[in-house]
Amino acid sequence: MIFTLFRKIIFSLVFVVVGMALGAYLFSGTQPREFLKIKDCDENCFEAKELLGLLTSVGLNKLPELGPEKIAETDKTIAIKHPTSKLANHYVVIPKKDIKNIADITESDKAYILDALDVIQKLIREKGLAKYQVVTNGPGYQDVTYLHFHLVSD
Repeated sequence: MIFTLFRKIIFSLVFVVVGMALGAYLFSGTQPREFLKIKDCDENCFEAKELLGLLTSVGLNKLPELGPEKIAETDKTIAIKHPTSKLANHYVVIPKKDIKNIADITESDKAYILDALDVIQKLIREKGLAKYQVVTNGPGYQDVTYLHFHLVSD
C-alpha cells in the first residue's frame, strides 16, 4: 500500500517535471503576454486572440508540420493561402518570430520583416498580381495577436 502511494507520488512528480520542460521548450522564444486573466480585470485581460497569437508562435516555430499548407517558406517567413477567404488570391505571410504587431518591432526583428516583404514581393511576381493590397492590423483590429501580412487581390 505504501509502495503504491509512493509510486503514484513519483509518477505525478515526473509528469509535472516533464510537463514543465515541454512547456518551457514550446513557449521559449515567444513574447511575454498577460497570464490567463479573464475575470475581474481592467483592459489587460487575456483575450482569445492573445491565445491564438501565442499558439501561432508555438506552431510556427516548434510544430510547423501541423500548420496549413505552405505556398512559400524561408528560414524567417512562411506564407499560406488564407484558409477561409472567398477571394482567389488571399495569402497570409507570417514572420517566424513572435512579434505582436508593428509597434513591437525591435532591431533584431527587422530581418524578419524584410524577409516577409521579400516573400510578398515574390508572391506578387509568381501569381502575376497587377492590383493588390498588403495589409496588417494593429491592436484592436487583429483577430490573432501575432504580426502577419495579408496579400489580397481579386
